[in-house]
Amino acid sequence: MKLRKYRESDCEAIVCLFYNTVHNINIRDYSETQLNVWAPRSADFKGWNKSLLESQTFLAEIENVVVGFGNIDSTGYLDCLFVHKNHQGEGIATALCDALEATTSDVITTHSSITAKPFFENRGYKSVRKQVVERQGVALINYVMEKKQVI
Repeated sequence: MKLRKYRESDCEAIVCLFYNTVHNINIRDYSETQLNVWAPRSADFKGWNKSLLESQTFLAEIENVVVGFGNIDSTGYLDCLFVHKNHQGEGIATALCDALEATTSDVITTHSSITAKPFFENRGYKSVRKQVVERQGVALINYVMEKKQVI
């Protein structure tokens, strides 16, 4: 596995990975209706690309195939961290998170899914609060979590 920075040409692969991961992995904790509003079949590629370019975005590749990605913005908000459904448990999320966390020496905040919460807890993130986010009239539960970087 190798990590590298995001390029505009990666957008379609990332959006596809995001959709498939949410619909295959997060199904354990969310209903199909919730997954459809979280990761709809049609995507705003321009919006995705803009967000990924404006943040520190890293990809994990195996044999030139994207198997994971994550991004963090300049405020320390870790927005995305997703690993391909067929590559769960291989250390990809850990490697991506290590790279993302290394970009800041401040407090890192994320809005973790129910599914990802144990991963973040194992990395030293503390739950600040449980929250309900509404998308298209559908309620989704996630957790605001923080990690204070040790310098």
